[in-house]
Amino acid sequence: MSDDAPFLMLDEAAIKAAELRRDPYDYTFIENAISTDHKAEVLADVPVIPDRGSYALANLRYGQKFGNCMQDLLSPRFRRLVEQKFDIDLSNKPASIVMMGNTTGHYNEGYAHPDSKHKIITVLLGFTAEWPHERGRLRVLRSNDRDDYAFEFAPEFGKMLMFRVCDHSWHGFLPQKGNRMSVQLCYVDSEWYVHRENIRHGLSSFAKSIPVVRQIIDWMPRSFGNKG
Repeated sequence: MSDDAPFLMLDEAAIKAAELRRDPYDYTFIENAISTDHKAEVLADVPVIPDRGSYALANLRYGQKFGNCMQDLLSPRFRRLVEQKFDIDLSNKPASIVMMGNTTGHYNEGYAHPDSKHKIITVLLGFTAEWPHERGRLRVLRSNDRDDYAFEFAPEFGKMLMFRVCDHSWHGFLPQKGNRMSVQLCYVDSEWYVHRENIRHGLSSFAKSIPVVRQIIDWMPRSFGNKG
């Protein structure tokens, strides 16, 4: 696929038109980054993720239509859209991408954090068929208080949030059990970080395949602070 090839799934016009908001930090929201016309065929091809947490794409099995969405996200064309939106050069910044699955509703999910210092821009794209719950919606936070939010959105199909990572780019959600499928793509500062994250998520995926270990992981406290 050439650098100038059109997107297979993403709606370029919708992404370009989205407003860049500055309060409480730089972020933008796209209601339909993928047209709802593609919803049924893409959701039929998403990975089956039985457990909570994040999974590297290499550890998942999925169909062609979902794969087309990932191809768009990882393309130079999408990177240029992000660069234009945030007025930033990402040409030498590699992309790290993971898929997030179910949430258990346990106390240790959705904690407020600003993202790792290694991340430059974070992109979240929903792949949940529907999210009828009041809790579990991702919140753009003004502080590390999850009730102190400026914006929130459900992780539903085609909804996209992008933000510039900084020391106060707080975000999180209130715990809610449910099928909460989304993809996180981050432009990061080094290939080393991408490699490290792939290893970490691969080991986590293996550990969660062992029932006893999975139960321990589910109830472990999450570290608060600059993680993720």
